[in-house]
Amino acid sequence: MFRGMMAVTTLIGALVLAAPGAADDKDKAPATIKLFNGKNFEGWKKFSDPNVKADPDEVWTVKDGIIVCKGVPNGYIITEKEYGDYVLKVQWRWAKEGDNNKRNSGVFVHVSGKDKIWPKGVEAQLYRDQAGDFWLVDGFKLKVDEKRQNPKAKINYYRIDKDKKDIEKPIGEWNQYVITCDGDKIKLEVNGHLENEGSEAERTKGKILIQSEGAEIHFRNIELRPLKAPKS
Repeated sequence: MFRGMMAVTTLIGALVLAAPGAADDKDKAPATIKLFNGKNFEGWKKFSDPNVKADPDEVWTVKDGIIVCKGVPNGYIITEKEYGDYVLKVQWRWAKEGDNNKRNSGVFVHVSGKDKIWPKGVEAQLYRDQAGDFWLVDGFKLKVDEKRQNPKAKINYYRIDKDKKDIEKPIGEWNQYVITCDGDKIKLEVNGHLENEGSEAERTKGKILIQSEGAEIHFRNIELRPLKAPKS
């Protein structure tokens, strides 16, 4: 009988451990954070070049669940909070009308310091046909393959597929950036293609910024998945 009771006890213990919710909360995958709620700029701040007279609320608007950025003047939206250790997904497309030579924008990570054009951080480039480039803005330090350094602008590191023109979708179609910030490492993927990697970043957290810098561009589905569970 004692052996029977032991067997039953062992079985109950196994069932409890296997039951949903029985695992330690630390082992649960962190919930994805929607940085853009599809309605307004809650959680973001707008900034425009102070040397140009413009209303940021006219530069940045929301229509049908999409962020519409006019592209002029220079400026940005920036998160109110800092983030570190995450996978950031951002979808973008260029407006069908516009000058290709002015199709410029970017997504910054690890941004710090006061608002200005442009604050310190790492830019994941969005210039047409150059998405996936790194720009190390305002002296930000990040170790990137020196073979891909732009000799004319040493803070710029070309994407891996520098000469490929089909990494990005045609004008008017949606593209996706996946930006992974894991400790001091940063990885850029464009439409499923690994396009850049860096390590030894001088900062491992900061604010996230999206640029207005040239032509009309749209954004949607801005989501952040933490790589680590929040501390209890």
